[in-house]
Amino acid sequence: MTQTELKTTPLFNAHQKMGAKLVEFGGWNMPIHYGSQIEEHLQVRRDAGMFDVCHMTIVDLRGCEVMDYLSRLLANDVAKISDKPGKALYSCMLNNDGGVIDDLIIYAMEPAWVRVIVNSATRVKDLAWMRTQLGSSAVDLTERDDLAMIAVQGPNARTLAADALADEIAGAELLKPFNALLINPGAANERFVARTGYTGEDGYEIVCSNEQADGVWNRLAASGVKPCGLGARDTLRLEAGMNLYGNDMDETQSPLESGLSWTVDFSNEQRHFIGREALEKQKASGLKYKFAGLILNAKGVLRAHQKVIVANEGEGELTSGTFSPTMQKAIGFARIPIAAGEQCQVQIRNKLLDARIVKLPFVRQGKILVD
Repeated sequence: MTQTELKTTPLFNAHQKMGAKLVEFGGWNMPIHYGSQIEEHLQVRRDAGMFDVCHMTIVDLRGCEVMDYLSRLLANDVAKISDKPGKALYSCMLNNDGGVIDDLIIYAMEPAWVRVIVNSATRVKDLAWMRTQLGSSAVDLTERDDLAMIAVQGPNARTLAADALADEIAGAELLKPFNALLINPGAANERFVARTGYTGEDGYEIVCSNEQADGVWNRLAASGVKPCGLGARDTLRLEAGMNLYGNDMDETQSPLESGLSWTVDFSNEQRHFIGREALEKQKASGLKYKFAGLILNAKGVLRAHQKVIVANEGEGELTSGTFSPTMQKAIGFARIPIAAGEQCQVQIRNKLLDARIVKLPFVRQGKILVD
């Protein structure tokens, strides 16, 4: 795919003016960094940075049967948030075999209105699956390609966003984590603000119209929020123990062996969500693998698909890996034998290097959580 064939977000011109290095990402022309990926990573951990996430897919579901529909569609139980306006829920959307079609966040804004954010790379198959599962449900599904989204992340993100956007996000300061608010509904400066993110830091994800995205971005920059690229977003999410679809789980893997058991709710025996039977069979037969963090004891960099060897237990595989700017160590996620202890080896090129198995996450809220 050539540069001219790639899709661009409403912030493309802003990225060019700010000197971004642009790369292909899932069919989009996106900034990988603005000069230094490590500096951008540390900017988010220590102060505030912003990311263009306009490529993400926003879907609005409306109708009197929205909650019933999502109860079948998702592995997590929307009943947890159905009577809590603005509350968010993270879930996997599974196929009939229990494989992960995508992971997503839903916001229960009203009894008959739920906003869903799904990954950009899985947009086509997600929308097709969601529409197929509608059946005769009284639910309208609308892709909101008229909307843009900017993530503002870091310990000072909310304060700087309030300074930059003032009345546009008035009331957002009262949001609790994993909650959202619609501000100035129906007005030209309508804003959907969620206290969510993909970095392990506090902050907002701000949704506005495509036409107003450039102005929001520039006002945030003027207030001291530094632009950051997809490179820093990846190292931040990895430190924070957050899965990436296509790397850490996909349709060939269930959430139970992908570190996402906590997102599957079996408590209501009457709720027959898609993939439930397959997951119950997997549990009954016994899980063969678990999902864990690895820290390399030697010099080197962990990467996806490197072989992991656990003495006397078998082999596993790295699903994601990077060098952690916060920890100054090579870290990664791996799917490894269920009985693995605290030690393993990773095959890097033709060498076996010692690594330590740890519980995720590595870093949250700027604090290193592993020794």
